[in-house]
Amino acid sequence: MTDEASGEPSGIDTTVPHSARIWNYWLGGRDNYEVDRVAGDRLAETSPDVVRVARASRAFTARSVGYLARTAGVRQFLDIGAGLPTAENTHETAQRIEPTARVLYVDKDPLVIAHARARLVSGPKGSADYLRADLRDPGRILDEAARTMDLSRPVALILSNVLGHVGDYRQARSIVRRLMAGLPPGSHLSLNDGTGVVRPESRRAARQYAATGAVPYHLRTPRQIAGFFDGLELVPPGVVSCPRWNPDPPPDGEPARELDVFGGVGRKS
Repeated sequence: MTDEASGEPSGIDTTVPHSARIWNYWLGGRDNYEVDRVAGDRLAETSPDVVRVARASRAFTARSVGYLARTAGVRQFLDIGAGLPTAENTHETAQRIEPTARVLYVDKDPLVIAHARARLVSGPKGSADYLRADLRDPGRILDEAARTMDLSRPVALILSNVLGHVGDYRQARSIVRRLMAGLPPGSHLSLNDGTGVVRPESRRAARQYAATGAVPYHLRTPRQIAGFFDGLELVPPGVVSCPRWNPDPPPDGEPARELDVFGGVGRKS
């Protein structure tokens, strides 16, 4: 159901900043409102790295999906908390390497699902499906995934900058364990989330973001992020700042700069 005046799904509040829309704005997308742009600009004033963090997260996810499709041979991708479409969406990256790749995007936000259905079109040999569901309901996600995927074959679970919205760390770890437990050996986890260890202004920006009325985002330490991979075999170089995870060769030969977003890829034996 959509609102006839705006063309957006009904129930969308355009008076309060929204994390997916702010993120879309930082990534150069057009699916955002003035309230999101104002909040995004204020956060960038507090923490000038915040836009770089958003883009580094997106680039990390694209590189990890590329690794999973090309090197690990994964053909199925479960992308939870995918956010609004921008560039280098999971199915685009995977299907560029393997046209038969299947992707299930999951998000609880009706706006995200509406835009995904309208704009994320699969190649003819693969598939891109969409599920409106909450990250906190891993059982339902796995049940629904089984309708479009073969869960006897490896799946790549993508969790990109989404677990920060789960305030309780133990609950966040439990969600990851439950999801990975439902996937077969040979499956992988690609995960990244925000930290506040590189620059102190990242923590100030997180507090300022929570004060806007949007759903709070909880920063975690690199050690906590590494804890999501317990029981998995980490792909080198392990859990690192995202720009340093298997980066493309820099043109100037200098190592990639650390940012307050850490991630890694792990394999289930």
